[in-house]
Amino acid sequence: MDGLQQKKGGANGLLILGIILVSFCLRPSITSVGPLIPMIREDLDLSNAWAGFLTTLPLLTFATFSLFSSAIGARLGNVRAILLGLVLIGIGVFVRVQAGSVLLFLGTGLTGVGIVICNVLLIPLIKVKLPHKIGIMTSIYTTGMSLFAAVGTGVSVPLAVDYNLGWRGSLLFWVGLIVFAIVVWIPQVRKNKVKGPDEGLTGGKNVWKSKLAWQVSIFMGIQSMMFFTLIAWLPDLLITKGFSAGQAGLLMSLMQIVGLIGSFIAPLVAVKFDEQVRTSFGIGTVYFLGFLTLFSQSEWLIFIGLTLVGFCLGASISLVYTLIGLRTEGATTARLSGMAQSAGYYLAALGPLIVGALFDIFQNWNILILLMLLCAVVFGLLGTKVGKNVKV
Repeated sequence: MDGLQQKKGGANGLLILGIILVSFCLRPSITSVGPLIPMIREDLDLSNAWAGFLTTLPLLTFATFSLFSSAIGARLGNVRAILLGLVLIGIGVFVRVQAGSVLLFLGTGLTGVGIVICNVLLIPLIKVKLPHKIGIMTSIYTTGMSLFAAVGTGVSVPLAVDYNLGWRGSLLFWVGLIVFAIVVWIPQVRKNKVKGPDEGLTGGKNVWKSKLAWQVSIFMGIQSMMFFTLIAWLPDLLITKGFSAGQAGLLMSLMQIVGLIGSFIAPLVAVKFDEQVRTSFGIGTVYFLGFLTLFSQSEWLIFIGLTLVGFCLGASISLVYTLIGLRTEGATTARLSGMAQSAGYYLAALGPLIVGALFDIFQNWNILILLMLLCAVVFGLLGTKVGKNVKV
């Protein structure tokens, strides 16, 4: 008996390590691109529009292929599908640095497809394989993903300039991590030679006809819209408040760092209760208070407010992932994960465009604050719905 327990514990340990490594691979290949865009634009003679599309393409890829990821998981099994996702990320990273702009966009698109397959299917995989560790594993998964998103942003230029790798070598750097993750993940595939019910491959409800599924999807979408809209436009708002461009960048980094704390804590708190209404509404309330400080001219008050917002950005994304697992059973988990992430990334792509268009009309950055306050209210109200202990 002890031998079986040790064997099971070792297998779970390898699975947990694999999940952690997969989470590390889901953001750097995307977040490392932004700081390198000036180099890429000059080297490949891209227009500003095409250079901007390089950062929009992953969001559109995420939104579109989220709809098909659960079907890929159903066909291959979640374990194999995640391996496929890792391979596609690696191929995409390799292809995009080989020649000109065509391969750059093709590789970026492949990378996005691989990322979203892993993103959608990790949640149901954790629920099936580690049902008693949903809270802690969701914390680890989302925190690892957010941490390496920040790392990808921070090291891309030093790799290109200080280590003389150029933009191509800087982007290719992440292949090593992806290959390592694939090697660690392969034993999971060998243990699952035959697809079975433990992977949630059969049954499941039509999430598109579920009111609760739509509420969870919009809940995810509002969170994504706030994050990507702030990433796009918050520096401009801060500069109008008297911050330098460097200070605005530091505050953006602070938000992401504090967000790591929120992403780790939120699932641990959420799974301790039968309902997550108070947790969800509480995050919405703190969002609202944080955004209110942006009307102020006080740098310290804005600093405090953005610290609160950063914590909520991390907490809200990990809470959404946790709720997807808690509100579903069997194959429905993967379907809701795909639906929610599709809605989330389409709204994420719309947010920056809406703010930009409204600013062109009104020439007032208070538009950004008002939209964020509206999002905080909607997030809190939806939290009172999706936080109830009911299943899709």
